[in-house]
Amino acid sequence: MGGTNVWDAEWEVNEEQARTLIGRQFPQLSSKQVKPLGWGWDNTVFLIGDEYVFRFPRRTIAVGSIRMEGKLLPKLEAYMTIPYPKPLFYGEASDEYPAPFLGYAYVSGDFPIGLTEERRALSAETLAKFLRRLHEFPVQAALKCGVQQDHRNLTDIAARKVKLEGFLSKVVEHLSPEESGAIEAYINRLQKDRVEAVNALLHGDLHFKNMLVNENGIVSGIIDWGDLSVGHPACDLSVAYSFLPPYARGVFFETYGGADEETKLLARLIAVYIPILILMQAVDDGNEAIAVEAKSNIMRALSD
Repeated sequence: MGGTNVWDAEWEVNEEQARTLIGRQFPQLSSKQVKPLGWGWDNTVFLIGDEYVFRFPRRTIAVGSIRMEGKLLPKLEAYMTIPYPKPLFYGEASDEYPAPFLGYAYVSGDFPIGLTEERRALSAETLAKFLRRLHEFPVQAALKCGVQQDHRNLTDIAARKVKLEGFLSKVVEHLSPEESGAIEAYINRLQKDRVEAVNALLHGDLHFKNMLVNENGIVSGIIDWGDLSVGHPACDLSVAYSFLPPYARGVFFETYGGADEETKLLARLIAVYIPILILMQAVDDGNEAIAVEAKSNIMRALSD
């Protein structure tokens, strides 16, 4: 495809390079095994032994975010109620590799793919407590660490609606008539153009590829904090719609401390928007399991 997608890399790090870069800067880790763990749009990820994870930026845009994570993530520790990857090793840019990179404590668990609704419901309070605490983190302190403020125009519903229509036309042949019909009907019902701005510290990318669950299906880790930003809490509260079944949302919002109608409206929109993006990428990668999960997230978000 070469340079046509938002998720294409500007430079790639292979296992060999990762081993060299880590061994050179952190000799105490040089005897440990290095295994590829996957990649996101912005980073290539390796497992070092079984206790650390290293993330290497794949694009210039990800460099600022790695620096910011290195500063802010350690400060979040007192606020965290779910395990998260705390930075422990700070790699510097060098002649061999143009960017800084970070090593974190490994967070164990499985991705929540194909869970029953009953299992999902078990995490309602866990997720709500986690977000209540995270959203209490002082915004000024976050901004001092270089966090971006509403760089994605979260409150602009009209613009997001137009984008959503564009995405839908791209994936419509991968949806059943019921699925595409439900999404179209939802888009047509969206009458509000924007919601009032609210500022909280956000994870910013809370979806099934950034969540881990234990053997009972309960959320046991939140990973990939590269989208940490300040903006509307609805962005994170979208998990109430994409992840939780409708009957568990009452408990979720009660535990979180309530949310007004505008917040819920925006949360549901983002719960449809993010999985459609994930579906587009899964189709592009030919990843059937992720495509199926993304579709089930969308349909769950649309159900009451």
